[in-house]
Amino acid sequence: MNLSRRLNRKRSPIAANIVLFLAFACVSAALAQTTASPKEAPVTLHAAGPFDVKVTPQEGESDDPLLARMTLDKQYHGDLEAKGKGQMLTAGTGVKGSGAYVAIEKVSGILQGRTGTFVLQHNGTMTQNNPQLNITVVPDSGTGQLTGITGTMTITIAPGGKHSYDLEYTLPKAD
Repeated sequence: MNLSRRLNRKRSPIAANIVLFLAFACVSAALAQTTASPKEAPVTLHAAGPFDVKVTPQEGESDDPLLARMTLDKQYHGDLEAKGKGQMLTAGTGVKGSGAYVAIEKVSGILQGRTGTFVLQHNGTMTQNNPQLNITVVPDSGTGQLTGITGTMTITIAPGGKHSYDLEYTLPKAD
């Protein structure tokens, strides 16, 4: 026999109160779910501009001439007005135009009006002058108004050595 039939048969005031309480709790929970504001889907944004980079080899780090460690000092311009500081490890090969690098870079400045920092992870390979480069914002690395940033960066090197970036990113909605 189901609960409602048993309660109707005995008509216990305590049981009736329990049923009312449970019904109220279920209705309240359902209303809370329907009246809560849904989270807005993040919007993908782009920031672009030129940047200057100074790469400084670190002396005495390796006995192998094909392995090196370098420091990075960057100045971003355009939609990202910031400084980048980082460390890079490189590996050359016996084939000209082939090699690899990894780097970690902390970016500090203003991204389209929002101030803070975030960290970029670089992973690049070159196969006989054919580059493949992945640069990703390290998860949960954003601070200040850049807290929650996610994204990827593309770097272009034009003839003559001019560098530019395109940062595709999302950020939580500003309060």
